[in-house]
Amino acid sequence: MPAAPPQRTLLLNASLEPLCVVTVHRAVVLALSGKATVLETDGRVLRSERAAVPVPLVMCLVRYVHVPHRRTVPPTRRTVLQRDEHRCAYCGSLADTVDHVQPRSRGGRHEWGNVVAACARCNHRKADRLLSELGWELPFTPGVPRGAAALLVTTTRTDPSWSAYLVA
Repeated sequence: MPAAPPQRTLLLNASLEPLCVVTVHRAVVLALSGKATVLETDGRVLRSERAAVPVPLVMCLVRYVHVPHRRTVPPTRRTVLQRDEHRCAYCGSLADTVDHVQPRSRGGRHEWGNVVAACARCNHRKADRLLSELGWELPFTPGVPRGAAALLVTTTRTDPSWSAYLVA
């Protein structure tokens, strides 16, 4: 049985800057309408009665589109877990939640420098206490993910063929 075509396609602006990730269906529509060209393919072809389109892995828009970007990605559960590679900041085990280093009940803010990935056990043990009260230390200083690729990497799994286009 042949392998299934990829479910997502990386879409680049005309300047080769990563824009977003689209479905293969949307990518084929962009190619057939002449709005984008296929840069990377896996060699397979999608066929209809009248057309054949290579399975797009990476596409580039024909015309430049100005897109106002946020300066930073917001610190959501998903983006914090991705930044910290799904590892608990306190014990190093698999993280499934996030924790505020300085608890919100003590004036801590929900921002990148104050939010880390945590396992449920450590999150429960820490509760609303400060690290100094527990004798705990962070092995790293939490920060904002950098680069245009951070927007894409934090929202979806990447295909290996995208790596050359997601260089920060």
